[in-house]
Amino acid sequence: MCTAGYDHKIRFWEAPSGIISRTLRYPDSQVNCLSISPDKRFLAAGGNPHIRIFDIETPNNNCIVNCEGHTGAVTQVGFQAHDRWLYSSSEDGTIKIFDLRTSPHHPQRSFDCGKNVAVNSVVLYDTSTCNNQAENKSASTPTTQMGLVSGDSNGTVKIWDLGTSKCINSLHPAALERRRTKEPIQNVDLSGNHLVATSSRGTVYVWDVSSNNGDVSSSLTDLKPLVKFQAHSKCAYLLKARISPDGMSLVTTSSDTSIKLWDTKTWECSQVLQSHTKW
Repeated sequence: MCTAGYDHKIRFWEAPSGIISRTLRYPDSQVNCLSISPDKRFLAAGGNPHIRIFDIETPNNNCIVNCEGHTGAVTQVGFQAHDRWLYSSSEDGTIKIFDLRTSPHHPQRSFDCGKNVAVNSVVLYDTSTCNNQAENKSASTPTTQMGLVSGDSNGTVKIWDLGTSKCINSLHPAALERRRTKEPIQNVDLSGNHLVATSSRGTVYVWDVSSNNGDVSSSLTDLKPLVKFQAHSKCAYLLKARISPDGMSLVTTSSDTSIKLWDTKTWECSQVLQSHTKW
């Protein structure tokens, strides 16, 4: 397990014992987000406005790759399945893709979400995986089977098609309720048949991405609202939300110091974990 924050350090922990096994320095800024590559070899850290990649398997504590291109704080980073490229979101209002096989590491693609908009979250989807199709072994760059889902400070959830580099769907869940104030989308996640977006005020929105004909990519352009519920108090600040790998649970965390598990079949709270005293 690894953690980071405003102390300019990244720490690796032995989870059973709670012992810190390794510490990396990140002198440029605070660390806003972390992501470990699917093969567990690399760690990407998003700061302000840089992205640094470290080698987990070697004792080298210096970053091995610098990704430059954002002009604001990086809010989320993630790896493509084969570690060939990395995607990121930022408070500068953009989503960027970096090809890790080329040098220098400047954005291969950039998606503009609008002026004065912070992109708080982004997640990669692969429709070939969602459809349980055989993986294309030659897919080393973004294809028409891949896309991104973003959530921003304007309260908008956007679906981006990497084949055309265009936004193919834009959702504004709070606007449907005719709210006068913006409710920023803090997190987005997509797994199995569900797309989940959570607002900073603790509201969870869920869409059904399943399709009768098995074409998930077409269902993303015509999403069906499934359920909406209040996961945490509106007076609290929802921090993170993630769907479990098996798609059976959703976990949410909040400034109210609680961690809640939700059953994705009933969308009822199945467990509350509460031992933290602060965010």
